[in-house]
Amino acid sequence: MALATSVRQVPVTVDADACIADKGCTVCVDVCPLDVLVIADDKSTAYMKYDECWYCLPCELDCPKNAITVAIPYLLR
Repeated sequence: MALATSVRQVPVTVDADACIADKGCTVCVDVCPLDVLVIADDKSTAYMKYDECWYCLPCELDCPKNAITVAIPYLLR
């Protein structure tokens, strides 16, 4: 898998202010079928570690705080 090198290059973004990973939430990580989302080492937020998203949306739809946004490319909409 290709490592994501910048937040701007990945389709899945996490609103760090809304994310409750610091309270033990791992919903987005648990529902991702490709395991591309991980919780940061400091447990403050989730982020996309690998740039292999299939745009399947469970991370965005299941997030209890609506902190996840999946930017689906125009040609796939």
